[in-house]
Amino acid sequence: MARNAATEAVSGISIAVPLALLAILSGAVAVESGFVVMRNKEATVASPVLVTVEPQAFAYREATEYFRHGLAIDAPKREIAVRSRVDITKFQTTLGEYNRCVDDGICSPAEGRDSLSREDIPVTGVSYDDAVRYAAWLSDRTGEDWRLPTDFELAYAAADRFPDDALGIDIDDNNPATRWLADYEREARRAASIDPRPQAKGSFGTSKTGLVDFGGNVWEWTSTCNKRVDLDSGAKPEEPDPRTCGIMIASGRHRSPMSSFVRNPKGGGCTVGSPPDNLGFRLVRRQSFFESVREFARKTAADTFGLFVSAPMNRSHDEG
Repeated sequence: MARNAATEAVSGISIAVPLALLAILSGAVAVESGFVVMRNKEATVASPVLVTVEPQAFAYREATEYFRHGLAIDAPKREIAVRSRVDITKFQTTLGEYNRCVDDGICSPAEGRDSLSREDIPVTGVSYDDAVRYAAWLSDRTGEDWRLPTDFELAYAAADRFPDDALGIDIDDNNPATRWLADYEREARRAASIDPRPQAKGSFGTSKTGLVDFGGNVWEWTSTCNKRVDLDSGAKPEEPDPRTCGIMIASGRHRSPMSSFVRNPKGGGCTVGSPPDNLGFRLVRRQSFFESVREFARKTAADTFGLFVSAPMNRSHDEG
């Protein structure tokens, strides 16, 4: 038995090490062949402050709208084992940061802001399309790869600050009174802010992961399309393409499906019930190639070390 434990450890190492070397070699070939583009451009704009959320298990309720027998039901909530870290901006993008893109002639001015607006508060009055354009501009100016987060990534980063939109009623309960009361209570929790004006950084607290101001009076655009699933149809729903779906999820104190061109949530969109106070955004940063290789190597080393440690323990257990 002891020999088997040691053999298993060696076998694991003999597999893990070549895999790590193969990943590094494959990456180098991809860079040389042009499949992976390395950004060497000198940064002309400072990168935003980031929060890094390390891999861990996370319970997530989908942003998808589910229907059964013609009635809305709660989306499933699943435990997901996240395998990669998420690098996300600690603060929402500010008006001052956004205005640099406007000054460069790339972004359109934010709606409802004037020369007296404070540049250190979150930018609002921007559409999904505006946010995507800003992310592309920031990528070009910093030499890094920036994009909007998915709804899952934002929920994962916001952690304890992310809302659960569930009605909380039994899936087989067809009593309209029960459903009406649950929906009424949910809408009451979604009441508009007393003061909808954007506030200074830190006004709405910090999540346990370090994300600042999520769930305040600025809803944040995500790259997740609004999707509806009819469980009675039996057909597997297709995943909508964010480039063409047109209705995106904005997340804050609750989720709101909004048309991608909408800047003022009070004047349009697809939201049902209380609309968002404001629309803004924050960004996630994709890992560079070398960061990905380094993280893979770190995980491989940790797994290999775990095999080394577990082998003697298994041997002692077997001998005892």
